[in-house]
Amino acid sequence: MKSNTIILFIFIFGLTNVFSQKQLLKRIDNDYDNYSYVKTSDILRKVAEKGYESSELYQKLGNSYYFNNEYEQAAKWYGKLMVIDKTIDPEYYFRYSQTLKALKEYDKADTWMQKFTNSKPMDSRSVAFKSKPYYLEEIDERSNYKIKIRNLDFNSTVSDFGTVIHNDKIVYASARGKGKLYNWNEQPYLDLYSVFLDEQGNYTVPKKLGKEINTQYHESSASYTPDGNIMYFTRNNYYKNRLRIDDKDVNRLQMFIAYRDSEENWEKVVPVHFNSDQYSVSHPSVNADGTKLYFASDMPGTHGKSDIYVVDINKDGTLGVPINLGEVINTESKETFPFINTKGDLYFSSNGHPGLGGLDIFVIKNFESKVDFGSLAITNRGRPINSSMDDFAYYENINAEEGYFSSNREGGNGGDDIYSFKTPKCEQLLNVNLRDEQTNKLLTGATVTIFDKKGNRISEKITNQDGIVLFELECDIEYLIRIYKGNYITTEKRITIPDTSKEQEMELFLEKDKQKIGIGYDLAKVLDISVIYFDFNKFNIRYDAEVELQKVLVVLNDYPNMKIDIRSHTDCRGTDRYNEVLSTNRARSTMQYLIDKGITPDRLSAKGYGERELIKKCDCGDNSINYCSEKDHQLNRRSEFIIISK
Repeated sequence: MKSNTIILFIFIFGLTNVFSQKQLLKRIDNDYDNYSYVKTSDILRKVAEKGYESSELYQKLGNSYYFNNEYEQAAKWYGKLMVIDKTIDPEYYFRYSQTLKALKEYDKADTWMQKFTNSKPMDSRSVAFKSKPYYLEEIDERSNYKIKIRNLDFNSTVSDFGTVIHNDKIVYASARGKGKLYNWNEQPYLDLYSVFLDEQGNYTVPKKLGKEINTQYHESSASYTPDGNIMYFTRNNYYKNRLRIDDKDVNRLQMFIAYRDSEENWEKVVPVHFNSDQYSVSHPSVNADGTKLYFASDMPGTHGKSDIYVVDINKDGTLGVPINLGEVINTESKETFPFINTKGDLYFSSNGHPGLGGLDIFVIKNFESKVDFGSLAITNRGRPINSSMDDFAYYENINAEEGYFSSNREGGNGGDDIYSFKTPKCEQLLNVNLRDEQTNKLLTGATVTIFDKKGNRISEKITNQDGIVLFELECDIEYLIRIYKGNYITTEKRITIPDTSKEQEMELFLEKDKQKIGIGYDLAKVLDISVIYFDFNKFNIRYDAEVELQKVLVVLNDYPNMKIDIRSHTDCRGTDRYNEVLSTNRARSTMQYLIDKGITPDRLSAKGYGERELIKKCDCGDNSINYCSEKDHQLNRRSEFIIISK
């Protein structure tokens, strides 16, 4: 009501003096501070159009449009701000750059991003920008225009976003209801809906989930456990008919858990234990085996506006302690809407990493197999999934060839829309070119073998007269390539074929085999064999260990008279007797693997040494002065392949 009075006042009296304009600015501060951006932007624009100028006015005008994703208007007022205020907070350089990207003015956007980088060189967004000066070219290279996207029929004229498949239905959030309006964007509050794709390929009429889930406030972003009996979802901080606010009178987003009863109805809805009135927790995504839950939050320890977190789902269904995924992923801006697919690839949206504008969708392949969050390869998903506007809420089906995402790009029905996508199977041509390291001479007749990450042979070919061999391989899969040629050192290289529009070329140089290996040499050191990993308390050969043992097999086949002694060592954890038995079993298991691959038993021997020959002389005792670090344990845990006869 107050905003309407102000607008009427503007209309009647025309704001004829600066004093009255300043008074109005103070009067609308409350609406602005309470995120009523539509109301405040209308009033502030009228003030500005009457000729009043100030840094505060342009900041609030730009922000009101920026936070409502109206980037063209935001760019207009941020541009005026840059003219009159040369000492503005550098964050406004970043926001101005983002709005210019949304308008596809990339050169101008990069100019302002460079100014932001000069002002805040240690900001992670600056570091990322400096590290990728050709980010647009990289995104173009990653783009796959064979992907077919479609605006779905059930989108409304307001916001629809955030999909998940459950019981063959699409569950998503929509503001199509007729309840009270949300001050931020003056659209109805979001509810969760479901639609079904019938046999004719048509979507049924959207159906709102029950009152156990939907309230008079926001609900969105559902994710289900593998059995479908538990749903995690986002809701305003509203529980037991009470709306809760933080110490700034802001109602935050929270994450809730819903449980299905024997009648397949949602009966019990409870908040997660790490919710708080003081911060938001939202946009859950459960991994394929139901052991981890990814989500976004601005809880204490967050790097920016919101970060991606993960928490363990214990066997009894309780949740552990949230872990921030770190500053390689999370920037000082916004990372949100995580999704983990069945292969363990992590997708998320960000406006902090270099992108096309607004929120872009990024991916970290094989994220769940990573042990070091400090060395992650973050890749922009490229066009047409990403655009110059906001692109978010990515979701894939099981085979990862089809899925959904949400966007407020041009051509939609209104607000945010849901798009489906279909990706053709990606196969790329790999061109391998072999040369002599010293003479640069083309090497013909070399055997090039491709293995998958489990050690299975995929393909084997011989280089032609030009030293070239061609393979057609699937994208985004890790392979081991091995090159063998008589009188040369056998060479191996791990590769992953990127999903790009370009043929992949690889030039490799082979070194003449001058290395003499003698009795007493450890093949693990000679061949640079990684640690042969075993699962805890087990001694069966894992597939990642098979790839390393293939190197030993090559040498044993090249030297048919060679005999080796396999020695297995543990770290100091566990009892002496336990470690002795465990290492013996592991050594024997390794020997049996080589026998199964064709090496005769008389060429092999195996022995376990337990913890008797530690490389790092540290102690596992509780009262030890020289306590072992995890790195020490890794060095002590090793396999040796000692040559005892040639």
